[in-house]
Amino acid sequence: MAIDLRDLVEPTRSALCVVECQNGVVGEASSMPAVADAVAAADLLPRLGDLADAARSAGVRVVHCTFNAHPDLWGGNRNSRLFAAGRRSAVQQYANTDAAEPADEIGFVEGADVVVPRFHGLSPVAGTELAPMLRNEGVTTVVVAGVSLNVAIPNTVFDLVNGGFQVVVPADGSVSTVAGYGEQVLEHTLAYVATLTDVATLVAAWSQMSREATG
Repeated sequence: MAIDLRDLVEPTRSALCVVECQNGVVGEASSMPAVADAVAAADLLPRLGDLADAARSAGVRVVHCTFNAHPDLWGGNRNSRLFAAGRRSAVQQYANTDAAEPADEIGFVEGADVVVPRFHGLSPVAGTELAPMLRNEGVTTVVVAGVSLNVAIPNTVFDLVNGGFQVVVPADGSVSTVAGYGEQVLEHTLAYVATLTDVATLVAAWSQMSREATG
């Protein structure tokens, strides 16, 4: 049975989770240059800015899922090559610093946005307050965007689906660090567990619902 996207992303039951689109990851000074380069090449941040604006206008909560680190990196993982590279980086995602702040192109709007940080692991869901907070607000559908399709986006989608949420993924709302790989992940993995769409379709749906709500 076909799923009605408009019903699926109805604002009172939806949230937009933007994963790791913070200055120290997607900005010019990045701990993950390959990710930052892919984001810039795809012109991703302005597109996500439009998506966040449409969400806010419709009353959809924008949740910035950021990665943070303690000043001495205490409690952070050491059990993979990815974590090892992060620990060696000259750029660290220290809490309460510019590196951990949402990218300017997406912004942070007081009263419309929230930040849910994590200090360990690969997912903004596992071991954080994200899922309980979403449930407490009656959220049943989560739109997932951000970086990247290599690791964090699939991890986020799987954890949300395992938690009982409907998940919507805009195919042009993320990137991978290898050309063509992201498309493979979307088609052969995420399409089996999430509803795929695109940013323009989501923006149009939320914009229309916003107009209808204001008469």
